[in-house]
Amino acid sequence: MTIILFIIILLVLIFVHELGHFLAAKSAKIKVHEFALGFSPKIWKKKKGETEYSLGIIPFGGYVRIHGENPEDVGEHDPDKDRALNHKPWYIQAWVLVAGVVFNIIFAWLLISVSFFSGYPTAVDEGNNLDVKDAHVVIVGVQANSPAEQAGIKTGDIVLSITDGKNTVTAAQVDDVREFIYDSATGTPIELHVMRKGEEKTISILPAEGIVEGKHAVGISMNVVGVVTYGFFESLVKGAETTYNVFVATAQGLGGLIVDAVTGKAKLSSVSGPVGIAGMVGDARQFGFTYLLGFTALISLNLAVINLIPFPALDGGRLLIVIIEAISRKKVPMKVQGWINGIGFLILMLLMILVTIGDVGKLLK
Repeated sequence: MTIILFIIILLVLIFVHELGHFLAAKSAKIKVHEFALGFSPKIWKKKKGETEYSLGIIPFGGYVRIHGENPEDVGEHDPDKDRALNHKPWYIQAWVLVAGVVFNIIFAWLLISVSFFSGYPTAVDEGNNLDVKDAHVVIVGVQANSPAEQAGIKTGDIVLSITDGKNTVTAAQVDDVREFIYDSATGTPIELHVMRKGEEKTISILPAEGIVEGKHAVGISMNVVGVVTYGFFESLVKGAETTYNVFVATAQGLGGLIVDAVTGKAKLSSVSGPVGIAGMVGDARQFGFTYLLGFTALISLNLAVINLIPFPALDGGRLLIVIIEAISRKKVPMKVQGWINGIGFLILMLLMILVTIGDVGKLLK
């Protein structure tokens, strides 16, 4: 179910991104040959007007094939030359290239706004001036092969209390639960009283050594999580504010990662690829549909930031070429663009493979 949900989210985000390129091109009266979701082999296609719409069996991507995107395809006597991307003013080319990113940002804003209107679970210490109510200590992560996982603790469980049979602590703060587990006696099981999807459960766990140095632990991450709810118009305003803050924070984080990569300090273990994100989707699902919407918005903003990087094969790289041509008033030779984009694509694929291997390694630990 998690894999299917991840694929659905990915396809929706790809569709939104490519829809931005498609509508921007159409609005500028640029000819669009194809709108494809997924890669070949194609399982469905239909031509409407001058554009073919298709669905590929490989869901990890999509594209809009725009006339003049590859200038070599536009001959001197091409009847649609005036409708080619490369024959439009630089600012129109730039708009078509950046429109996918803009749509990802707008989509994220709408998802966050809907989440706020419906009641969005969020950590109290990450409220960012949000009005968080009904806060509880919640399990936000369960370590693989840990005593907690083996006992059946799930992400999203609300911790009500904890006991060792003699002493009982009501879970008011994360530190209360953490210290109780740290100080538990060797070989003595503890019981977590949790709320899961409206049902109370008591789960017995035997804390182990080695998870946290010098202390007993069960392999859980906790946070104080409450619900943020706003009215319709306030949700739109708070949604815009949150979208901006997350976008800026994501850009700063990615910028820091790039600087660390250049200086040799970056660690691939801190980056998640499709496999890692799929696991996060599974965790997000445990917090309910509203939280999943917010998580999808976060992925959408990450895609927007990544695509803005001025790196070959990304929208930002192509945008950089358009800007260089506009300033220099000279066209960058197609052979040069081809080599640059080809090398950039290979580097991106290599990074994706390395990150995926790292994700799989984390799952096998």
